[in-house]
Amino acid sequence: MTSPGGVPLFKVRNAIAEALWKHVKAQDLAAVCEYLGLAPQKPDEDPYNSKKSYVRARLQDMDLPALVTVARRVVSEYSNEDLHRVLAPLGLHGVSTDMKNLIFAADGPKPRIVLPDSIGNAIRIVENEEFCLVYDRPLGEHGLSWADLAAWWKSRRPDSAGDPDEARRELRGRLRRSLSGNGAEELVFDTYVKLGFDVPALIPQVYLHYDPYTVAERQGRPALARQRMDFLMLMNHRARAVIEVDGIQHYSRDNPQKNAPPLADSGRYGAMMAEDRRLTLQGYEVYRIGGQELSDRASAEKMLTEFFTDLLRRHGHRGP
Repeated sequence: MTSPGGVPLFKVRNAIAEALWKHVKAQDLAAVCEYLGLAPQKPDEDPYNSKKSYVRARLQDMDLPALVTVARRVVSEYSNEDLHRVLAPLGLHGVSTDMKNLIFAADGPKPRIVLPDSIGNAIRIVENEEFCLVYDRPLGEHGLSWADLAAWWKSRRPDSAGDPDEARRELRGRLRRSLSGNGAEELVFDTYVKLGFDVPALIPQVYLHYDPYTVAERQGRPALARQRMDFLMLMNHRARAVIEVDGIQHYSRDNPQKNAPPLADSGRYGAMMAEDRRLTLQGYEVYRIGGQELSDRASAEKMLTEFFTDLLRRHGHRGP
């Protein structure tokens, strides 16, 4: 059987087995396998006979998402380049650059940003900083979880009560406020929050590009595409998922005729798709949710729950 990236599943299994054979002693292999997420050792399985055969047998019944989850953990623990090369064609290796600036959840006027140190990629918000949030801590290998975000949020309020549940509620209320009453985006956010606290945070309204010029100052030149993402998830092993909620404004424009339906805008749609391709080539995963999919709340919640559960499992944040 072959994976969607053209890599045979047995090759992924063999690469994992080779990496563990190289880095793990036989007496430690059973415990390491469990640590990596494999089922407990069966009575007839013995790593002392052949470490590679032992690992391959433990991986035999796993599908591609489960194998990739294990492989990523092995790469993370042992920095095995051979296994990393096997994973690369699958397109599941995340973004190669470090996160430097995370500006998000603006609930007021757009921040004005300057670049005081272009060499160090340092930025400074000189206007409207009070309306947005700036996460200023290093990003771990596991990404940015709700727990990480809540700890950062609480650190900004040293005089707040020690109740962690209250801090979480306050944080989520502040994030939700940035959605500006957009019912579709609020539905996406509220549905994800129900999945629990032990998962990556769903970060709303993340600034991706910054264009300081007004329409008049640009003199007809278009603004930078997609200055803000609707949502961003920072997950295991540098994986980053962009979630966009598409309304009619994403592919149409106002009709100059009074009371007439909007006009299709192929240029706007094409620019959006070009930006998706650019992000994907940088290692992001881009997922679009159509506004029509969210018109019925009950079916939308079911669809979103299934989508987010599958996405989390794909990146090792839930069991296979």
